Amino acid sequence: MGGPGIVLVWVYGVMVVGAVSRSVVQIASDFDKAPLAYALSAVAGVVYGFITYSLVRGGETARRAALVCCVAELAGVLTVGTWTLVEPSAFPDATVWSDYGMGYVFIPVILPVTAVFWLRRARATTAP
Repeated sequence: MGGPGIVLVWVYGVMVVGAVSRSVVQIASDFDKAPLAYALSAVAGVVYGFITYSLVRGGETARRAALVCCVAELAGVLTVGTWTLVEPSAFPDATVWSDYGMGYVFIPVILPVTAVFWLRRARATTAP
C-alpha cells in the first residue's frame, strides 16, 4: 500500500482516536444526557477501527471487508446526518456523524466516499 492508501490509514486512525475518545468520555460522564448519540459515537469508533485494521492488513479479503464497511459507514453518516437535521430533539448532544460530520470538518462524509473510490481503484489495478 502506498500513496493514498497510507493517507487513508492515517486519517482513519485519527478518526478512531477521536470517535473512541469522545464516546468514552461522553458515556462515562453523561450517558443519561444523550444515550443514543453517545452510543452512535462509539459505533463510529468501532467502524473506523475495523476499516483501519482492514486497510493495514491488506489482501483481497481485507480490501473487500473494508469496502463493505466503508459503504455501511457512508450509509450511517447519511442516515444519522439527515436524522439530526430532521429531528434534532432526538439528539440532545452531537455524535461523530451529526450534521454529516460537521463537528469533524465533514471528514466523516468525505472519508468513506474517498475510501470507496480508492478501494475500487485498487482492485481494478490489481485484478488479472
